[in-house]
Amino acid sequence: MFDKSGQWIHLETFDDFDNGLSDLIELWSSETATQAMKDSACAHFKENLEAATLEWIDNKAKSKKYAAIAQELAEFEAVLKENASVPAISDDKAPAVAAVPVASSKAKKKS
Repeated sequence: MFDKSGQWIHLETFDDFDNGLSDLIELWSSETATQAMKDSACAHFKENLEAATLEWIDNKAKSKKYAAIAQELAEFEAVLKENASVPAISDDKAPAVAAVPVASSKAKKKS
């Protein structure tokens, strides 16, 4: 998603998006990533996904693939919103970031 210099790498192929979603989830779980970086990555990902979806709107097979990525992204965002509304736990031993279980489309294909 981001190169070593911090520049966004444009996502184009389905594999880019599939891997990119995993990277996005990993980024949101990172304690070193800033909120601005997380928000930026999410915005870029959505923008690229929307463009790819529009590009392949007339191709039913590809449209379904990109719709599946969009659904996974929506589920991830719903978990983020749900976790944001949960009050912080004052216990020092509690994890700082809740684990967000979201299966990639590769994992879904195997099941």
